[in-house]
Amino acid sequence: MLPLPGRFNSMVRTLAADRTAATGAQWKDIVFERQFELFSRADADAIEKEVLDSGYRFDFSATVSLESEPEKYRRPERETSGFTEERSADGRRQVGVGDNVISKPQTVVGPVALISTIEQVMDYLTDGVPAGTIAVIDDSGGTLTAPIIEGFAGVICLGGTVRSHLGILAREYDVPTLMNCKIDELRDGDLVELEVTATPPASDAYETGDIGHARIWLIENEG
Repeated sequence: MLPLPGRFNSMVRTLAADRTAATGAQWKDIVFERQFELFSRADADAIEKEVLDSGYRFDFSATVSLESEPEKYRRPERETSGFTEERSADGRRQVGVGDNVISKPQTVVGPVALISTIEQVMDYLTDGVPAGTIAVIDDSGGTLTAPIIEGFAGVICLGGTVRSHLGILAREYDVPTLMNCKIDELRDGDLVELEVTATPPASDAYETGDIGHARIWLIENEG
């Protein structure tokens, strides 16, 4: 169990057990008829406040993928070998594919920012997200970047599906987003174009494998 649910559930169990013992009654006689004597909404709020006041800030859930998969931003060559090395007529080079969350009438162009730490998010909260920024995040990045997601011009997520929590947030805030992306290595500042004009995956796409139709183009490399 993750640290936060484990701590919260442990505190709930302890409180319910103490109150059950104080009634002197059997569990079966109070669990359905007098359950709010054991645990209430006010109790839940108090436990959450105690956890947050102790300094817990969801660090684990926001960075778990980065810690367990440090190479996530550097996809293996076997996953990117299908991208053409030849530039298109207008100078673009395909560097990735993904699943489009929201179909837009125009593609999105902007510099990428690889976001993987809480410190980066805090800087953006303090100074604001630079206009046009396209975030590159892993599949725990939806939690990490939730406070600033509406400030992005677009999002490239290296995991999840269009039905993931980040996909829901993207639709809610109308942020052009590609999920389940496979990319060549990108660097901060690289100018890319997201093909968010692509049709989002059908309801059975992840079962049939009919995914990865939205392309990511490198327009200009930071180096």
